[in-house]
Amino acid sequence: MYDYEKLREILDKHLAGAPPSKRIDQILRILFAPEEARVAVGMMFAPTLVEEIAARSGVPMEETRALCESMANKGIVFSREKGGVMGYSLLPTIPGLFEFPFMKGGGEPMHQALARLWEEYHREALGNSFASSPTSITRVVPVERAIDTRVEVLPFEVISKMLDLNDTYALTMCACRVSIAACNEPRDVCLIFDGTARFLIQRGFAREVTKREALDVMRRAEEAGLVHTTNNSQDRLSLICNCCPCCCTILRGLTQLRNPNAFAVSRWQSQVDTDLCNGCGVCEEERCPVSAIKVTDSVAVVDPGRCIGCGLCVTTCDVEAVHLVARQHAPDTPRTIVEMGLPIIVEHIDSSGQSEIMPLPI
Repeated sequence: MYDYEKLREILDKHLAGAPPSKRIDQILRILFAPEEARVAVGMMFAPTLVEEIAARSGVPMEETRALCESMANKGIVFSREKGGVMGYSLLPTIPGLFEFPFMKGGGEPMHQALARLWEEYHREALGNSFASSPTSITRVVPVERAIDTRVEVLPFEVISKMLDLNDTYALTMCACRVSIAACNEPRDVCLIFDGTARFLIQRGFAREVTKREALDVMRRAEEAGLVHTTNNSQDRLSLICNCCPCCCTILRGLTQLRNPNAFAVSRWQSQVDTDLCNGCGVCEEERCPVSAIKVTDSVAVVDPGRCIGCGLCVTTCDVEAVHLVARQHAPDTPRTIVEMGLPIIVEHIDSSGQSEIMPLPI
């Protein structure tokens, strides 16, 4: 149907993209009933009143309202109440259409079909579309206790400080590990904040937690060897993904698709004190998610070109031979989410010279 292709074209204007493929057509047909797709094409990437959505889609207002509620309850559109009035908007492919339907744990035949299609689509087109710009949408955040407190640390590199800027904390399932299921790492470690958190909590896709609980999640993720990633800006946290290299979209952009723009590395890189290193191999075999450390002649050696600066190797070195040092040529982190998005938008502008930026979670 035309509505599904029109919806894909609208989604493709977002930073995350939705390149044409038989897979995305099948995904949209599973997620959206035909009548829902017709209403969805009347939405934008900013919350809009039902009256305007109805006018744009040509669907009667009460029917539009019911369908908007149905889609919000399914986690395939966003909703926000403001001034006692509900507004609805489209979600991008990532993070949004892929993740939210899996956040309740999956397990239905629909989820199995979606998992296969999303995986094929990721490898075929979406993985590189999501990371097509030299300005990355996401960045690695180092494990906080791996950073030497005697070294100047920028505020946006310290999760415990950045969390003070958020007002709502939500914990939900890692959609990547639910759908791919290639490992047994913890799944309940995905953190979402503020407006998107409130939406997910209200619609039953996440539960509200405190800042202390959020920090406990970060500790559990670090102990499990998961990489902290977040939105690539300095202003505030929108989400924290705790990623494994076998399931997670962000890390797999590098480990499987070999895309150098998959994410921004942290300002740090690992360094080994060869006088202290005993060559135990824990850093190589159990902690480094990108194979940046190799034990040679009983000493760990770091490849700085591969190191992403996550700090996971530091916190399990019993002899304290590994530590993080500042990179000589660290990537710049945009000051705001909007500043991060502007150079990416340039590459997503369609032939009419129009594009849209999603204000939610990224």
